[in-house]
Amino acid sequence: MTMRATSVEGVRRANLGAVLRLVHQEGPRSRAVITAQTGLNRSTVSDLVATLVAAGLVEERDPDPTRRVGRPSPIVAASQDIVAIAVNPEVDALEVGAVTLSGRVRVRGRESVGLSVDEVVAAVARIIDGWRAGALRGCRIVGGGAAVPGLVRADDGVVRLAPHLGWRDEDIAGRLSEATGLPFVIGNDASLGARAERLFGAAIDHADVIYLNGGASGIGGGLVLHGLAIGGADGYAGEWGQSRPGIQVEADRRTENGVLEDEVNRARLLAAAGLAAADDAELGVALAGLTEPAALEEIARQRRILAAALANAVNALNPSVIVLGGFLAILLEQDPDGLLAAVRELALAAPGERLMILPAALGADRLLIGAAEAAFEPLLADPLA
Repeated sequence: MTMRATSVEGVRRANLGAVLRLVHQEGPRSRAVITAQTGLNRSTVSDLVATLVAAGLVEERDPDPTRRVGRPSPIVAASQDIVAIAVNPEVDALEVGAVTLSGRVRVRGRESVGLSVDEVVAAVARIIDGWRAGALRGCRIVGGGAAVPGLVRADDGVVRLAPHLGWRDEDIAGRLSEATGLPFVIGNDASLGARAERLFGAAIDHADVIYLNGGASGIGGGLVLHGLAIGGADGYAGEWGQSRPGIQVEADRRTENGVLEDEVNRARLLAAAGLAAADDAELGVALAGLTEPAALEEIARQRRILAAALANAVNALNPSVIVLGGFLAILLEQDPDGLLAAVRELALAAPGERLMILPAALGADRLLIGAAEAAFEPLLADPLA
């Protein structure tokens, strides 16, 4: 093959990826809109769409019949039958989902399993086998992603440390790939959640974002600056939960020399609500109905400490939005305006004046969608690979 032929084919593959990424991230749109947004000519877009349709990656639908001005253009949408497996192991349960290329969680399962790598891998393989014969029959599974609450090395995806799971230096991607026959990628759960919220959720209109996720394993985070995800030298950036909290009133301290996730803590909220276990929705309802002074004070205490941590982040990074997920979103929703006011009071005036603090818009889907997005990346980069 000549260099020119190779170059032409490379450009075509890049253009296929651009069209597929567009309908994947921004939703169904007409060929005419794709032409305008990509800057490609109409005949090129028609050829690219036809190729993606033939590959089963997109489908074309009839245009809106109410729009009769000019010649109608077919609507191009990502296929509902192209899916990625998403895995989120936590201390209280293992969650597995199948996310379509259109961004919908097509099927999900949540199970209480052991915390060992062997038990998690075996459960994921069993769940996928069941779906292949049932809920995902006829679908093309392109790969999988796992959102792990711990330190994940960027170079090779090795989980260096997931303390609440008891994992250290584990090649989770290799184990899952061997057990399922699918390529797997691994990422920190909060970093993947940040990616999902930036692309599809609360931060979709923001280029400078701090995302904090509160889960059973603690508090993790992700950072986007100027539209770029920031992972740090080795991929370990965003461990907000391990920062030392600014506690203004010593009576608010519950753990001597503790870190943020020791003080702002899901288990303490469960105890305040009188619950042994609950998902986020159940916990939110329980906390909203509390009237006991001690329980209300625990919520207020955690909000005070969280506000100080967020103010430090605002001063250092000047985000336009902070997105809170998991139990942190529940703390926010107790009084959104009050938390924002507390953060602004503790932060410098200039970086705090345009700040927004929002709950994660994707709810319980955020980590699954983030993990699936990582799994879809090779397909979006080269749809014909």
